[in-house]
Amino acid sequence: MPELPEVETIRRHLAPRLEGRRLTTIAVHDPRWCRPLTPDAMASACEGRRIERLDRRGKYFVVVLEDEAFLLMHLRMTGTLLYDAAAGTPHRRVTFSLDDAHEVAFCDPRRFGTGELALGAEALRAFFAPRLGIEPLAGALTGPALREMARGRRGPIKAFLLDQRHVAGVGNIYADEALHRAGVHPLRPAGSLRPRQYAMLAQAVTAALQAGLDAGGATLDDFRHPDGVRGGFQHEFLVHLRRGQPCGTCGTTIVKFVAGGRGTYACERCQPRPRVRRGPITAGR
Repeated sequence: MPELPEVETIRRHLAPRLEGRRLTTIAVHDPRWCRPLTPDAMASACEGRRIERLDRRGKYFVVVLEDEAFLLMHLRMTGTLLYDAAAGTPHRRVTFSLDDAHEVAFCDPRRFGTGELALGAEALRAFFAPRLGIEPLAGALTGPALREMARGRRGPIKAFLLDQRHVAGVGNIYADEALHRAGVHPLRPAGSLRPRQYAMLAQAVTAALQAGLDAGGATLDDFRHPDGVRGGFQHEFLVHLRRGQPCGTCGTTIVKFVAGGRGTYACERCQPRPRVRRGPITAGR
């Protein structure tokens, strides 16, 4: 699934090409993309408006159109945006045509990606408020902030990081990589870390995301840059997808298990597994 670095990579490629252009037509080839809006309703709300800015919030693209109309797109598992995709490019769900005769195609083999509309700044805030938490590359992710959000939470720290309501944009890849960098086991209860560990984890999340961004994202299946180029971060993984391989830090074999309902990778020497606390022994009846 494209995570923050992949979405931001696409945004940076497309922004110089889209900003200032006018969106002439939106051809929705798959009505499921914009439900509950109809394709005609989406088109009538957006067509003819100038693209003022291409933003990102978490894993969402935010196409800022004139007169405070916001087109919100999420790539979900296999979506990508291609600039001037070749004729016959498969899995095309939407085609955006611009006033300079160029196009952007939303391609998505599994059809989970979505397009939504927010009219007005207040509607945009109302859309994101219950869905997204701290933007991790904006400087707000600190040890104290992470500690406060995790206070009293007994679920695994991996599941905590994957919850977009806490830290926006972190998915399975970058959670594994950040936890390894911080030396924190994915099964540690989220509220049980020491203040120093929260600080290290906050720094590790930022560092892992920045490393992914510097490498142009990670291509495991369908992710591509708008020009079709693959990302390169998959060649720099420290633990993710490296089950059975030696840890680059200590040489211990990397293991895979399930945490937060997701396949998870860790070095259990660098990231010690939490001890199971046993309850008091009681006499049998």
